[in-house]
Amino acid sequence: MSIRTERVARLVQREVAQLLNTTFHDSQDLMATVTGVRITRDLSIAHVYVSCLGETVESRQKAFDSLVELTPRIRHKMAGRIRHQVRYIPEIRFLLDESLTEATRIEELLEVARREREEHGDV
Repeated sequence: MSIRTERVARLVQREVAQLLNTTFHDSQDLMATVTGVRITRDLSIAHVYVSCLGETVESRQKAFDSLVELTPRIRHKMAGRIRHQVRYIPEIRFLLDESLTEATRIEELLEVARREREEHGDV
């Protein structure tokens, strides 16, 4: 990424995260964290990676779907906040980031393996 695209990606990440925590925290039944932003070279599309907290896969997917429905409103609010810093407001595309969930699952599997090794005396 060029310096310009990195700067715009950081700007979009900061603004979307702030909007989710302030303006849109009541309109959604989710706890969403912006984990990263990747922006196209022409600065027209921002791929926003979010992690949604929930007990089940279905609850996380429901939260993500409600976030996707808010995309036009989020982009509009973001445009008002960054319009003096960028020429064009990028289109926002949310992507579900499951890396935290996968990391937790792998840690649980490793813990089970450690316990089994300790039980068998293979320390």
